[in-house]
Amino acid sequence: MAVWILAFVVGVSTLLLYRARAWQWLVATVLWLGAGIATGLIGTVATAVLAVVFVLPPLVLSIGPLRRAWITAPALARFRTIMPEMSETEKDAIEAGTVWWDADLFSGRPDWGKFMALPAPRLSAEEQAFMDNEVEHLCDLSNDWESTQVWQDLPPRAWQYAKDAGFLGMIIPKRYGGLEFSAYAHSQVVMKLASRCSAAAVSVMVPNSLGPAELLLHYGTEEQKNYYLPRLARGQEIPCFALTSPYAGSDAAAIPDVGVVCRGVHEGRETLGFRVTWSKRYITLGPIATVLGLAFRALDPDHLLGSDDEPGITCALIPTNHPGVVIGRRHWPLNAVFQNGPNSGKDVFIPLDWVIGGQAQVGKGWRMLMECLAAGRAISLPSSNVGYSKIAVRATGAYAAVRRQFRTPIGKFEGVQEALARMAGNLYAMDAARRLAALAVDLGEKPSVISAIAKYHVTERARKVVNDGMDVVAGKGICMGPNNFLARAYQQVPVSITVEGANIMTRCLMIFGQGAIRCHPYVLKELAAAQTTDHAAAVRAFDDALFGHLSFVTSNIVRGALQGVTHARFSTVPSNAAPELHAYYRAANRFSTLLAIAADVSMAVLGGSLKRRESITGRLGDILSQLFLLTATLKRYEDEGRPQADLPLVHWAAQDALWQAREAFEGVLANYPSRPVAWWMRWKLAPFGLPYAKPSDALAARVADLMQTPGDTRERLIAGSYSPRPEIDELAYGEIVFQMSPQVAAIEQRLRLAVKEGRLPTMPQSLPEFTQWVAHAARLQLVSDDERQVLHQYADYAARAVAVDDFPADFGRLADVQRAQRQEPADAALTS
Repeated sequence: MAVWILAFVVGVSTLLLYRARAWQWLVATVLWLGAGIATGLIGTVATAVLAVVFVLPPLVLSIGPLRRAWITAPALARFRTIMPEMSETEKDAIEAGTVWWDADLFSGRPDWGKFMALPAPRLSAEEQAFMDNEVEHLCDLSNDWESTQVWQDLPPRAWQYAKDAGFLGMIIPKRYGGLEFSAYAHSQVVMKLASRCSAAAVSVMVPNSLGPAELLLHYGTEEQKNYYLPRLARGQEIPCFALTSPYAGSDAAAIPDVGVVCRGVHEGRETLGFRVTWSKRYITLGPIATVLGLAFRALDPDHLLGSDDEPGITCALIPTNHPGVVIGRRHWPLNAVFQNGPNSGKDVFIPLDWVIGGQAQVGKGWRMLMECLAAGRAISLPSSNVGYSKIAVRATGAYAAVRRQFRTPIGKFEGVQEALARMAGNLYAMDAARRLAALAVDLGEKPSVISAIAKYHVTERARKVVNDGMDVVAGKGICMGPNNFLARAYQQVPVSITVEGANIMTRCLMIFGQGAIRCHPYVLKELAAAQTTDHAAAVRAFDDALFGHLSFVTSNIVRGALQGVTHARFSTVPSNAAPELHAYYRAANRFSTLLAIAADVSMAVLGGSLKRRESITGRLGDILSQLFLLTATLKRYEDEGRPQADLPLVHWAAQDALWQAREAFEGVLANYPSRPVAWWMRWKLAPFGLPYAKPSDALAARVADLMQTPGDTRERLIAGSYSPRPEIDELAYGEIVFQMSPQVAAIEQRLRLAVKEGRLPTMPQSLPEFTQWVAHAARLQLVSDDERQVLHQYADYAARAVAVDDFPADFGRLADVQRAQRQEPADAALTS
């Protein structure tokens, strides 16, 4: 009897795990029941009862018409009453873009074969040459101090070079005069510029992200493409795109700006068009734009275009010198000086052929924006924030290795090492996520969920990197000046947090809100079936989705229970993955299963109210995000050839992602609205807890040492960032003295014996005393002439590297005083 019961338990678990079909359940239960009868384990009454309980259900389920009539149709009717309300704009947003690796992470069973087959992102020879020459030169021409303090813009010579060299047309095909770069090359360019000058990065980033060029490429008429794209590629036109309104920020679908279809006069002839009224703000490149991309709600009360009173959101291109366009003033976003400002217009008539795509695209603007925004968001902000972080890691690591307190480099203190480890570990994961997101775009995806993950988590981690850098460099970091490599990033990181969907909204609404529907293999199908008006077709579609969904859920629950007992030790890992990282692949399997179950349970228990439970959806989104960061980290290690020296960085980034995923899952359970359900999930899925902890202090110390040691690992960590030469910028001395550190340390180590024996005094820290100390060592023939020169040069460069900028007492006041003096006579005339 015990064997027979055990066979039942094992059989049911196996059938659930492998998602057996109804007829397979029927065959298995008949065989199991037959075995019980044949062996005399059960009598006639027990057989009858067991047949009703275990044979009848799969029999009914295996007969399609019966199943659909008795089960599916009533379930569909019930589903329609509880499904969340969804507006057309929400529907467009959810359906826009594509799902990719994010769908695997949501499935409970990531396809590691597909993942390992993904190519490593690479630059072409042409793209690499552009990075080595044009991008390097634009970095030479611009820097944060000069752009913010002198020009309050990208310097004119840098602007002109950016136009002439084709920076504004990187995404435009060569047949229109553009560079036709890959998404990865676009990402690399923006990242390197951001490591030098934020105004340069943003000024190049915006024309190549969501804007006129992107929209024209996908939706423009041939006439529009042929006219605008060559002009945009040459920098003859400066584009901007106006979406955000004062009363519709993150909820861009609710924009109040309207265009009423009417007849008007344009260029001396009457034509059909729109009379548009709008007020926009936060529009990057707006103050200097020559062509304005505008999103507005199209209204057609006289039915001049068709029967629809309100066709919907529409996108048009308007020359900024068109009568009625009010543009040119600028915002001042936290002392970031990239051009950004408001624009408006009242009853401005534009012809119908100014709509992007012409009349056929009237009312389709929201879908256009959602499709294109995913690609831009996957590249622009992740790339720029990785750039800020690379300069922070490069310069802070060098500073910590050179700056001494208590005769010891500050990077040797454990408190400083903790901050340095966070900086380096976060950067490794951020850069990995940036690369994987760009690869998705290059493979033809429009990754709406992945782009939201990359935007949110890279910008949040960039804030942590810069904050930690400020803590390490301390007083040098808070004093503005050309030698301060962190201050502008510290000021401006919140700008990235805010734009392209504020991070609170991105986390709480977009990542899981879109992810749960788009990445789930059945939810979107169920919603589509429920909205189908043909009853028979709706029932058939819902039947396939519903029973697929049920088998998906039960399979994940069984898998989750097994992984909970075994800590996923027997889960599948890719055969060609690095053996030293197998534990992380197994952990990814486990969290993928946990996420799939928690998402399905939450949708079942909370129904339509789930989208208002932002604390729950935010944490579920965090699990998905940390899975993406973890797998991006694993892929980066594989792509770079498994460099063993980089393993401390890989371990730190992977362990940090798993710890944060654990905290998110624990937060879901601790705050779940239904305590019994939370108890069941913990008992079923994590009976022995989740064994994932923060990176240890010992690991942090190893990571911090890598950040302060010249070598290939550090170079890979900061690869693609800008390092100035001394003739361009004195910031170069920090890197130069850092590279000299091993040689100087070797000399110093040799001289310690002389200090210990009393022949040399202890090495002083001030430059004049150090110079005398080196001369004394030379007289004693303890150092050669070459070594003496090295030590003198090191001391000079180190003094430059740790110097803090200072200015005359009236610095910054003179121009303001002169402006005030010029204004006083005018004020006096007004008062008289």
